[in-house]
Amino acid sequence: MARAGTHATTTASPPPLPGPPPLTQGWHDAVFVHWRVAPERVAPLLPAHTRPDVLDGAAHVGLVAFRVPSTTGAGAVPLGGFHEVNVRVYSVDGQGRQGVVFLSMDADAAHSVLAARLLTGLPYMWSDVSLRTAPNGVRAGAVRRRAPGRGVGGHWRVAVDGPVTAPSPLERFLTARWGLHTAHLGATRWIRVTHEPWPLYRARLLDYRGDLLDAAGLPVGDSRPVSVLWSPGVTAGVRPTLAPVR
Repeated sequence: MARAGTHATTTASPPPLPGPPPLTQGWHDAVFVHWRVAPERVAPLLPAHTRPDVLDGAAHVGLVAFRVPSTTGAGAVPLGGFHEVNVRVYSVDGQGRQGVVFLSMDADAAHSVLAARLLTGLPYMWSDVSLRTAPNGVRAGAVRRRAPGRGVGGHWRVAVDGPVTAPSPLERFLTARWGLHTAHLGATRWIRVTHEPWPLYRARLLDYRGDLLDAAGLPVGDSRPVSVLWSPGVTAGVRPTLAPVR
């Protein structure tokens, strides 16, 4: 069992899936901005039978934005693409599985939002999302929520620097996540994720304004992020696990 305060089980590569994934997505042009928060602030927001996953005594909340150019189901069925912005924290369960818990997931495709909410219980919101790259390479994003929670939103700009040749323990802890925990149909579920390790670039947050983290229950005020990263992206396979987390 993983112990709080360690990152020994955060592996650089995912364990293999038992067969082809039923859902495949591209996660491209990804921005990761993370702040340190106290574990006791995260714990009430997690699904049952999970606890905050911490590194050096701290939990972390992330604002993550990326493009999904394509989604494929059942091996060959095209399901379309969208832009996504999510607020996330990190969890570990009684089996030592280190995952992600999404507090909010804003996407600009209403049909994908509805399907994901019904099938997985994930907190997708239908939103207007804009992700763009300026001529100088700065990544800029904006989101304005339509439903539920109309009016919540944010704006940010991130400057990309050089590549990460050897991820730090914190960078691996925040990005090498091979599953997620979600509350669905009266139980906590584990959804496995596989992809190649993120190719990472260090970055700088130039500006952030908005209430996305406040609405998720973890306001960070004027504190500076402890990690800002960018990645050109990965192709991910997703497979739900039927047995509930206990």
